[in-house]
Formats: sequence, structure tokens, C-alpha cells
Amino acid sequence: MRTNVSQSYSIDNQCFIKMDNNYIISGIQQVGIGVKDVYEAWKWYRRYFGVDVPVFDEEAMANLMLPYTDGQPRARHAVLAMNLQGGGGFEIWKHTQHTPQYPAFEVMLGDIGIFAVKIKCFNVKKTYDFYKQNNVKILSDIVLNPNRESHFWIKDPYNNIFQIVESKDWFQKSGKLTGGVYGVLIGTSNIEKDTALFQNMLQYDKKVYDETNIFTDFKGLPGGQFPCNRVLLRHSQARLGAFSRLLGSTEIELIQIFDRQPRKIFENRMWGECGFIHLCFDVNGMDNLENRSNTEGYPFTVDSANSFDMGEAAGRFAYIENADGTLIEFVETHKIPILKKIGWYLNVKNRNPEKPLPKWMLQAMGLNRVKD
Repeated sequence: MRTNVSQSYSIDNQCFIKMDNNYIISGIQQVGIGVKDVYEAWKWYRRYFGVDVPVFDEEAMANLMLPYTDGQPRARHAVLAMNLQGGGGFEIWKHTQHTPQYPAFEVMLGDIGIFAVKIKCFNVKKTYDFYKQNNVKILSDIVLNPNRESHFWIKDPYNNIFQIVESKDWFQKSGKLTGGVYGVLIGTSNIEKDTALFQNMLQYDKKVYDETNIFTDFKGLPGGQFPCNRVLLRHSQARLGAFSRLLGSTEIELIQIFDRQPRKIFENRMWGECGFIHLCFDVNGMDNLENRSNTEGYPFTVDSANSFDMGEAAGRFAYIENADGTLIEFVETHKIPILKKIGWYLNVKNRNPEKPLPKWMLQAMGLNRVKD
């Protein structure tokens, strides 16, 4: 792995890592989830994942995603919702002038794309018991990964698979069992190349394990009976940036399957249709990140270029593809709503890009919470 660390230092007694490429990856901002009914899905995700604070709720045209929407602008409705205990959010996304389709086949472990999303929890056993009592579809008992860490698997009503993992990294505690997004499992045809992408460009510098086997903790998953190569990546130091403390630490798990031919999860479908549509990182220094992306061989395929207004929030966004075409989004946030009722919107463009926002300011976003 090429090392691009210039120095480590601390803010408020927490150790951070500063990279020499002049851009900041603050964490996983969100995972995009294509659905058929935004509000129905969001209600389920509020109950079981606690993502009850909307950053935006907007209907508009997706004019810039033409490479992934059959060359045509597409009408859409999207909600970005966060869990303020910590973790990334959900961008719940629906085509509104096109009936979104599910895959025409059962998605299996190792199929190409985002196979599952990792959700952080305080206590695996308590979360498992809660889901069981509420008839959530549980795919496995509590099992151990190769690092001897407890987790289990569930499926939502929309055929999306989630891995529930225990975490000790929290922004705050407000009584919910879970936080938001902790990471993803990505099926790949070239695990070495994807490992390099996440290590070198996206700063996941710690390889927790790299093993090939038939794994017992995959037993409950479709396709989990096949041997695979499995790599788990984490970052060794805390992230920098305005939202870094809220987004928290994250991990990426890469899966390359053997003994069967994997299929592309979005085969013959558009971006935004049902399932996990992209992995999005909150970043700062987009021009420098674009230069690095070009150097690494992952040019931007979509770029909003300037500030893109999403009604209640604004920023610049761009996309790259990994070697298989799985979409990774970057968002440089320019404006977010803190307290919508009084019109308090925060412009983050002129802040110190390395410094996290004050905790009280992000906590104030909780006043926008949607209650059921």
C-alpha cells in the first residue's frame, strides 16, 4: 500500500490522521437506497434503525446522472435521514415517473455491487432480541466474523440485507438500540484492485483480515455456502472534518466469490431502482480529490461542478466507479439545515475544513426529528 500520511495530531485529546493529498474524507455520509415508496420505507427505517432526522426531503429532476439513467433526466423523490446517535445516513430514493424495478434474480453474496449495509448497535444481543420480538426477518443467529466480533444479519421488507454489528464509537446516546450506517459489504470481481482503491484513495489504511474460506457466519445468507475471499478494511485514526464525529468510524468489507459466476446487482436496471444504489462519502477539497481520482485511474463520471441546491441542503457532488462499475459518491457539503422552524441554515464553506462542528450544533438538528 502506498503511504500518504504526512502527520498525526490531536484535537480535544482525540488522535487524527492528516493526509498529504489535501482532501478530507470525513466518513460515510449515507448509502443510497432505491425504493418504491419513500415514506413507507422511511417509517420502517426510523423504527428499526433510528434514522429520524431529515436533512432534506425533496422532489426534483435528477438532471446530472445521465450516464446511469439511460441518458435521460429522471424525476425523483429523495429523503436524506440521519440517526444522531452516530453513523451515516440513508438517502431514500424513488423514481417518480418510472416504476422502479427489483433485480430479476435473487441477489447472492458475492454478486457485484453493494450487497449489504452494516448498521452499528450498542449491544448485539439486545438488538437481536428486539428485532425478534418485532418479527423483523432475521437471517442468522448471532455469529462471529474472522476477527471474533459478534454480528447478525436481517432483511428489510424490501429485500435489502443488513449486517448488525457492535460499536463503541458514538456521537451521543439517546436511548435507541442502533446508530446509522457503519459500512458496507461490496461484491467485487477484483478484490486486490478494490482493496487498493479503498486503502490508497479512501484512507482505509488498516487491514483487519484477508481470508479465503467457506465462512460459517455467512451461512444464513443467499450464496453464503460458496467459498470466497474476504477482506475487512478500517481506518486506524479518527477522521477529520465538520461531520466527522457524527459519522464516526467505518469499515468496508470486500467479497470475491468462487465456484459460481457472480452477477451484477444492477444488471439491466437504472441507478435509483430498488436496492443499494451508491456508497457516499462526506469530503472536503473536491478539486484535490478529483486530481487524486484521476491519478488512481478513477475519473469523475458525474460532477455537479458547483454548489448543487437540494432545497434544504446544498453542496457539490461527484461520482466514480470501481473496476466493476459500483458507484461511489463524494459530497462536499456547503449548507445544511440546523433548525428549519426558524430558518437556521449553516454555511460550512468558510469554516476550517479539518475542525468538527460543535456537538451542540449537530444536536440541535434533533429538533427537526420526525416522530411516529
